[in-house]
Amino acid sequence: MTLRLILTRHAKSDWKDPLATDHQRSLNDRGRRAAPQIGKWLAGNGHVPALALVSDARRTRETWELLSPALPQPVPMHSLSALYAASPQAILRCLAATGESNVMVIAHNPGIGALAASLVARAPAHPGFLRYPTCATLVVEFDAAEWAELRPASGRVVDFVVPRDLPASTMA
Repeated sequence: MTLRLILTRHAKSDWKDPLATDHQRSLNDRGRRAAPQIGKWLAGNGHVPALALVSDARRTRETWELLSPALPQPVPMHSLSALYAASPQAILRCLAATGESNVMVIAHNPGIGALAASLVARAPAHPGFLRYPTCATLVVEFDAAEWAELRPASGRVVDFVVPRDLPASTMA
């Protein structure tokens, strides 16, 4: 069996409100433009999840809300507090609790970037991969029957993109 995982870091967030907690920060204008473009990229490349696991932070939920309308069909979303500032191990525990074989996770650095780097057998030849900038999205597949079977360096990179890779005309 093949498992497919889509790992997305939330879009660019706004730091202007000095009273907002980290958990309450919303997206800035750049993030609001990038998230729908990542959704279009996912749909255009056939990278449509069966389930989305999203941190309960405002910026991750906003990323999903702006990204998901571009997908060709509705995708169930679970907002999980366990994904807020989650370690790679915590993200894997959330995955293991699902019964789906094609899952998207929208969460935060450093956890999501560290998980991406640890799971791939060969990192994509992209200068931003190890930095995992905002809205970076990795699509990776595994020869495994369930998420609990994932091992470090066992994933095959299917695709990787950051918003700056997308055509300028689609980011306007």
